[in-house]
Amino acid sequence: MPARPVAPPAGGLGWASLGMDIVSVTRVRRLLAEYGETFFERMLTPGELADCRTSTGLDVLSLCGRIAAKEAAFKTLRVRGRFLPWTDIVVRRSDGGWPLVELHRSAAEMAADSGITEITVSISHDVDYAVAVAAPIVAAPLQT
Repeated sequence: MPARPVAPPAGGLGWASLGMDIVSVTRVRRLLAEYGETFFERMLTPGELADCRTSTGLDVLSLCGRIAAKEAAFKTLRVRGRFLPWTDIVVRRSDGGWPLVELHRSAAEMAADSGITEITVSISHDVDYAVAVAAPIVAAPLQT
């Protein structure tokens, strides 16, 4: 019987450290009712909150999607002993409507240390949950 292939080490060429997260809409609604929008100012930047705002207040599904996307993006970094730097990972809406991840300060440093140049993310939500899957884009090694 031939040996099974072994996955390359984490962070190596061809290796994808995917991140995924799920957020309960019910839980976020409860937090919003108990603590108001200011609770989420620790997690989202003013621009992200603006992207989630409608004429009647915060769109809870958009809020949940961004929270899930930040968690998923952080999971791609595969760092130990570090807390999620909420406002250093920014999830914005592109002109086309899809989410874009921007890495700043400590999140950018963690990504650089892992060889990650960007993170791409997909968000989906329904009545009860929002989910996000993130994948790192790793810089290709220079050809000699």
